[in-house]
Amino acid sequence: MGATGSGKTTFINKVSGSTLRIGRGLQSCTSVVQVAQPFELDRFSVTLIDTPGFDDTTKSDTDILRMIAAFLATAYENGKKLAGVIYIHRISDFRMGGISTRNFKMFRQLCGDSTLKNVVLVTNMWGEVSKEVGEAREAELAREDIFFKPVIEKGARLLRHDNTVESAQEILRFIIGNQPRSLRIQRELVDEKKNISQTAAGAELNRDLLQQAEKHRLEMIVLQDEMRGLFSNVFKRDNF
Repeated sequence: MGATGSGKTTFINKVSGSTLRIGRGLQSCTSVVQVAQPFELDRFSVTLIDTPGFDDTTKSDTDILRMIAAFLATAYENGKKLAGVIYIHRISDFRMGGISTRNFKMFRQLCGDSTLKNVVLVTNMWGEVSKEVGEAREAELAREDIFFKPVIEKGARLLRHDNTVESAQEILRFIIGNQPRSLRIQRELVDEKKNISQTAAGAELNRDLLQQAEKHRLEMIVLQDEMRGLFSNVFKRDNF
């Protein structure tokens, strides 16, 4: 998982030998959940699942969450659990803005705290920044409560990917031997029979959307007041 353009599909293709479609332009390419061809690593059969980013260019965050949730629920109903989840973040990003922070909060709620020991946080695109800048950003991600710190404290690992097959394989070795666990959203949807809006991830998304709507409403009020003041001044000047 990770933002659109973070390199999820490239990571999967490189380590699995798959040919999943990779976006090259401004629009996202992964618009559906994709399952890569299985491959062997250290005598384990590995299957990687590629998900669209929550900031997709053609689908809403609600649509993306429903899509991922439906896939995970079906897998869980069929007795499939994940050995791990990889969350990819571009170290080249100047900052982790509001959308990225919101998406990571939703990711955490989707997994649930009991599953975080099977989560690997992967930073990539290190070749696009200097070593000093990259390390400073990595340290900030690890120590700030609004970023990765709470998840790392629950057992998640923070690793680097240098865009090689060997690097990707080393990351997978932190996962493939894990005891498979169900994600929180799987238990909520299947065992507790909740709808998507009642899940922790759905509630996180709804909370953010409501906050955005309220922010836009207040901005419109300010803009309307400014426009009324402008027209009032023009009217007074013309009458004068």
